[in-house]
Amino acid sequence: MREATAAGIYGIIVSAAVLATSHAPTASATAVTVLVTLGVYWAAERYARILAERIHEGHRPRWDTVRTQLTSGLEMITASLLPLGVLVVARLMGMSLRTAVIAALGCSTVLLCLAGWRIGRYGRLSALEQVLSSAIAGLFGAAMILLKALLH
Repeated sequence: MREATAAGIYGIIVSAAVLATSHAPTASATAVTVLVTLGVYWAAERYARILAERIHEGHRPRWDTVRTQLTSGLEMITASLLPLGVLVVARLMGMSLRTAVIAALGCSTVLLCLAGWRIGRYGRLSALEQVLSSAIAGLFGAAMILLKALLH
């Protein structure tokens, strides 16, 4: 569960960064760019984990280890589906691509805030610490919105 949560948060941050910096001409091209980028990040992470096992264990990883690595961490990709859905729906509703991207970044920011709140809640933090945890997580999304505003 811990790995899945971390992968999801990481995926939201990476997808927000791609959304903020993408120069794709359409919402669908932007969504594909995000998904391909996340796929590369996921594959690179899985590959690095398998290689690290080989290095530290001194032998080839067993098939069950490889299978476990290749079937985990997908939250890095799936966590971006809601913001990408917002992007596509906003564009279909007639919003400009820039506005649709900002809406998707807003969704990403909300998801990060919720993740920060949940971390604080299940981490048995005080109410003030929960708010701080949520705010810090949300700052990643806010930074991407600011990046988008400054770049374009």
